[in-house]
Amino acid sequence: MTSSTAYQQLEARFTRLHRYAHLGAMAGWDQLTLMPPGGNEARAEAMAELSVLVHDTLTAPETRRLLDETDAVALEDEQRANLREMTREVQDATVMPPALVEAQSLAGARCESIWRRCRPDNDWQGFLPAFREVVRLSREEAGIRAEALGCGRYEALLQKFEPGLTVAELDRIFNDMRQWLPELLSEVQAHQRERRIALPEGPFATEDQRRLGERVMRWLGFDFDHGRLDVSLHPFCGGVPEDVRLTTRYREDECLTALMGIIHETGHARYEQNLPPTWRHQPAGRARSMAVHESQSLSFEMQLGRSAPFIRTLQPWLVETFGDQPAFQAENLIRLAQQVEPGLIRVDADEVSYPAHILLRYDIERALIEGEIEVEDIPARWDEGMARLLGLDTRGNYRDGCLQDIHWTDGSFGYFPTYSLGAMLAAQLMAAARQAEPQLDARIAEGDPSLLLEWLRTHIWQQGSLLETSELIRQATGEALNPEYYRRHLRERYVDGK
Repeated sequence: MTSSTAYQQLEARFTRLHRYAHLGAMAGWDQLTLMPPGGNEARAEAMAELSVLVHDTLTAPETRRLLDETDAVALEDEQRANLREMTREVQDATVMPPALVEAQSLAGARCESIWRRCRPDNDWQGFLPAFREVVRLSREEAGIRAEALGCGRYEALLQKFEPGLTVAELDRIFNDMRQWLPELLSEVQAHQRERRIALPEGPFATEDQRRLGERVMRWLGFDFDHGRLDVSLHPFCGGVPEDVRLTTRYREDECLTALMGIIHETGHARYEQNLPPTWRHQPAGRARSMAVHESQSLSFEMQLGRSAPFIRTLQPWLVETFGDQPAFQAENLIRLAQQVEPGLIRVDADEVSYPAHILLRYDIERALIEGEIEVEDIPARWDEGMARLLGLDTRGNYRDGCLQDIHWTDGSFGYFPTYSLGAMLAAQLMAAARQAEPQLDARIAEGDPSLLLEWLRTHIWQQGSLLETSELIRQATGEALNPEYYRRHLRERYVDGK
């Protein structure tokens, strides 16, 4: 068999894997939005079966043989990038025993179902047995991956979401943020203490909120022929590039939380919808990493969605949807969107206090995977961290404390750091976009986001995984990830620019 024939067979094999992933994504979306509770066990078993099928295909001797027979030198540059990503996926899967893959899929689906029941009831003890099994299996996975990679257990899981990132580098970035974040948070709160803000007066009908959300999604370029908006307990973006599924959650006593959630998920969705179509079914056509993915959602929600130019575009739409009221004056809306007030819920957090939520989760999940604490210790760690980082009391409040997030239920340990890495990258990308397009903010204020969207499409979305993360960032911005852009952005928006 020639090298080119082997590569073509690999492409066919990964196209099949893409189609498996398509089915899994739709089943997962349905599980979190529409599926009746009684269907969970059967769905868990079906999704576990699919995960084993994917694993078996990746780790089959035939896949390995085709990789060995493909000569990278004989390929075009983009094909070599695809081969690099194929090899990484196969190596990543090969270390995992099929029985563990199946057990994790089952445990995660069961734990998520129990979480949905236990969170509204503030029932940490009821959640513990299922969660304990997820942690046990995640530790087993971490040990296997750590041995294969020659690194620590938590770092081995971190690699799943952010390939190439070490714990040492992450600690360097986060420890620097720990130095300046508390002082900045206090400074911003003192700066805003005397501000008067009118709160929007509801009720705000869910259907009106949905229509407004879809209007903003269209303004941001979301393609409703290839996606939709629904409701779930925890907002998320799922599906596949051909069929992207967003969700949010509504409250009728206020109208901005759901809207900001929609804007956030639309950032994820626009990235997915604009991945390079030529490589749509191949690893090179996938989103680069979770930090890059979160940079897109946070570019939309934080960099754009809470900016004065965007708020001035949004203001007449709010009045048209809900009627006029003092809170909907543009300057008041800007103050409201940029109000900093530490709260219990991460997904509702303001831009300045949000990183503290990530530091809390990083500290806990790292200690948990490394075996320094057990699941029973999490509430105490959570209470101490919330008091220290945000000055809030969460004792006895599991629903708005350690039960608030869905990520740990399926063993996604190592994911949380990518939120803050994404926020840092979003600030750096926006600075680069403004430098390239000096009229960017003025055009947004006029109701035209096209300069920003086209810049992101060209420099991030259309690149997929053709470039590794470090090179993608360097080509887009001219330098490696530099957290100073993030600190500078927060100071400019919340202190110096006021």
